[in-house]
Amino acid sequence: MNRLPVLLFLLLPGILTAQSYYQKTDTTGGSVPQKDLIDIARKLIGKHSVRQADDPKKKLYFSFLPVATTMEGPGKALITSTTAAFYLGSRDSTNISSISFTPYFNLTGRYGLPIHSNIWLKNNTWTIQGDTRFLVYPIYTWGLGGGQDESDRFLLNYKYIRFYQDALKQITPYFFAGLGYDLDYDIDLDVSQTDAAAFRRFSHYDFGTNVDSNPFSSGPTFNLLYDTRNNSLNPAPGWYGNIIYRYSGVVFGSNNNWQSLYIDVRKYVSLTHSVKKNMLAFWTYYWTSLTPGTPYLDLPSIGMDPNQRSGRGIEQGRFRGQRLFYFESEYRRDISRNGLFGFVLFANINSVTQPVTNRFVYWNPAGGGGLRIKFNKKSDTNLGIDYGFSRDYQSVQLNLGEAF
Repeated sequence: MNRLPVLLFLLLPGILTAQSYYQKTDTTGGSVPQKDLIDIARKLIGKHSVRQADDPKKKLYFSFLPVATTMEGPGKALITSTTAAFYLGSRDSTNISSISFTPYFNLTGRYGLPIHSNIWLKNNTWTIQGDTRFLVYPIYTWGLGGGQDESDRFLLNYKYIRFYQDALKQITPYFFAGLGYDLDYDIDLDVSQTDAAAFRRFSHYDFGTNVDSNPFSSGPTFNLLYDTRNNSLNPAPGWYGNIIYRYSGVVFGSNNNWQSLYIDVRKYVSLTHSVKKNMLAFWTYYWTSLTPGTPYLDLPSIGMDPNQRSGRGIEQGRFRGQRLFYFESEYRRDISRNGLFGFVLFANINSVTQPVTNRFVYWNPAGGGGLRIKFNKKSDTNLGIDYGFSRDYQSVQLNLGEAF
């Protein structure tokens, strides 16, 4: 497959220059009233009273979404997503905080109770980020490296507990540093084969591949963050950068000692100065295991980044290795001037290193597009409906908030 056109498509937007911000005013200086699904619902049920304008003293907004959709892994799922967005200080000096609770279940034995939090204290003096999950998690794996056929896969069944918490102090405006704690607990690894060594033979990997084992990783993280965005649910033009060094050690209860490094950079560029959003977004990350001993399910893997948002159009866990490189670009555009409807077009590419050589050999592209509907204009939360595709795979994903 000739990958040069794909790479050019991904990298071409980087040469574009544009305004560094956009506003909700048109070029003549007038304003356009924004609309969302709440406004539409009020109209449909005949509630004709005027919805109150945004009260600057109001600091809490809720968004709730029940939906049945395709999910990563086997089967369909019923998903409910509740997002609370709120301010813990003045809107002029404090980013909007958010807590998302997205329970899901399906009829093939998979369910999850994930909670994500992104808290900004008054005047952004501190940011506290959390990721807590309890999952029953049958998932396919294809072993390490790239180049495997889609059918050459292995179904794992296990329960998963995650507890990540980070607290970062503002050093200078937009720049933060701090410490955290990460815990990953994979419980009752099970496979359909009766041979207990089948998974280890399939993966050719010695750590965390014993059937009926409970791989446990626990330890501190050191975090650096640079973030000029004021809303992670729907980022405006700006920069985001995050470096996470993780140490999991026996002294903290881990099965063995290992270390990893995750580097995440994002850029958002406005193309016009008008009421309608018209922007480019770029995202790249590099994730590497620094030492031997990383449990198999903790190795860098597509779709398993901290927010599990990478690799739209690629099956979760499809590519796994000691190192992973990822790049994605997305074009975001409002269709209506009132912000109710919009669309996105995206493309991404990833590669993991091959066993033994530790070289990037196979590059795996994907692409797609999606519809955006303003779910709550007060918190600027969009309902995203994305269709993504790659070789031998396609999926539809629904989310509250942008992919990145």
